[in-house]
Amino acid sequence: GILFLGGAALVIVLLFGSGGGPAYIGWKVYACIVVGMLAGMAIGKVTEYFTSFDFGPVMSIKDRALTGPATVVIQGLGVGMISCVLPTIILVASIMFCSVLASAYGVSVAAVGMLATLGITLATDAYGPVADNAGGLAEMAGLDASVRSKTDSLDALGNTTAATGKGFAIGSAVLTALSLLSAYKQQVNIDPNDITVFGVGDPLVLSGLLFGAMLPLLFAALTMISVGKAAAEIIQEVRHQFNNHKNEKGYTLRSAIEKASKGIAISPEEDVIPDSDRCIMISTQSSVKEMIAPGAYAILAPLVVGFLVGPKCLMGVLAGALVTGCMLGILMSNAGGAWDNSKKLCEKLKIKKTEQGRACVVGDTVGDPFKDTSGPALNILIKLMSMVSLTIAPLLAGKNDWQSWYFGGIPLFVCVLITGFLVNKEILTWKDPLQAIDSADMQGVESKKIEEVESVEEVEEVKEAKDVTEVTEVEEVEEAREDEKVEVVEEVEKVEKTEEVVADVLEPEPVILGRADDPLRVSTRTSEPVIGGRADDDPRRALTRPVHLNTRSELSRHQSPSRSQSAPL
Repeated sequence: GILFLGGAALVIVLLFGSGGGPAYIGWKVYACIVVGMLAGMAIGKVTEYFTSFDFGPVMSIKDRALTGPATVVIQGLGVGMISCVLPTIILVASIMFCSVLASAYGVSVAAVGMLATLGITLATDAYGPVADNAGGLAEMAGLDASVRSKTDSLDALGNTTAATGKGFAIGSAVLTALSLLSAYKQQVNIDPNDITVFGVGDPLVLSGLLFGAMLPLLFAALTMISVGKAAAEIIQEVRHQFNNHKNEKGYTLRSAIEKASKGIAISPEEDVIPDSDRCIMISTQSSVKEMIAPGAYAILAPLVVGFLVGPKCLMGVLAGALVTGCMLGILMSNAGGAWDNSKKLCEKLKIKKTEQGRACVVGDTVGDPFKDTSGPALNILIKLMSMVSLTIAPLLAGKNDWQSWYFGGIPLFVCVLITGFLVNKEILTWKDPLQAIDSADMQGVESKKIEEVESVEEVEEVKEAKDVTEVTEVEEVEEAREDEKVEVVEEVEKVEKTEEVVADVLEPEPVILGRADDPLRVSTRTSEPVIGGRADDDPRRALTRPVHLNTRSELSRHQSPSRSQSAPL
């Protein structure tokens, strides 16, 4: 910056002399350069305040994460909107000051002064992706957590520097577009003496303002939706590879990732290399297809308005796009950087795995297309529309409103034709790009469910058949047991009948056993006869026991010995 200011002062002295020429015009231009450079530095500081986790805005987003992702998104949008205030005031003050010093030329020179630090700005823009990729390499290489912590801090700083660079770009785009508007006004040369020719009170100018204010929103919406569709396709591809991508040994990518996440060493046979080329192809094809509509509309819109309506309406379109694009660009860049650094703050505090950290991750997911896609693209939209308008300005010079409407029908027809083609190819559509894949997956899931249901029904039928067989066997066993019980009862009844018959035939009588002096010599039975040992046996061995007589022959056979035993006595 100092070298640039020194070189600019030297040029002023060489061109206008040390006095600065008439009315000090040289030093006034030099002052505009200084104002532009200071304005860019001030915008960078404001951007750092709203995107660095060392300050309140990002901390407030982290605190709102305690109540979920919704409040993270709300707080981030609020931070982005508030961040538009100070840069806008700085730009307005710079434009007014430079306009007083050197009219429209002073504003143009201020844009040059703001870009004086272009080398540093480009370096800070490149610093963020380098630090982010360094963290990714450290994680893939399995380095210590301390290394990843350092790269996360560098990545957070990279987010801030990237947002600062975007702030420089937006500010310079506004000043540049304002200079191009001044040049366009001089080229169309409607009536240089009429200062109200481009007044906002003119219906055509006001209509152009409204239409131009809509274009940045359309441009941002198309880029945001494109990012969402491309991300969905890549996510689907990654999920497909998790379950279906295998190595030569048949191991899936999911098994390798699960082991790696658990810290288990993966052998070369189990290692699976993902097909990253497929994801790169999806991203590249999507970026080419999805940018057809935004690019076509940015070029065709000034042509349609300029030739169809006239130069006054086109002036309103450029002014409306400039104002809305500036505000939306600052909002998206700062909100996205704040969301991203709120996640980095959670990582620094080691709360990323908590619900609060997960809510900040959701905010970071929303913020990535904000700060990396839609926000920076609005700078291109503003400059591109201004350059196209300035290019066709000589063709519009001296034209009244609606004078060349038939020429405007050509770019309008081309715009409609491109839109119809994109709708036919389902590039501009509300349909889910994964609908076909999801339907195929659902059919596969349904077929699997049907097979599972059929297998369950077969198992149930087998179980029912087994149950019926078991019940039949149990019934047969019970019937057999009942038959056995009946037989046993019948036998018991027969025995009881036989005992009754024997009891009726026999009468109780005393049986004398052993010698007279033996204390066990006499035994009296009152219910049935008692048979002892033989006569030649030892009387002490004589036993008294009941004998059940089943037949009359057995009864007679047992009666005779008992009577012979009493003979010696």
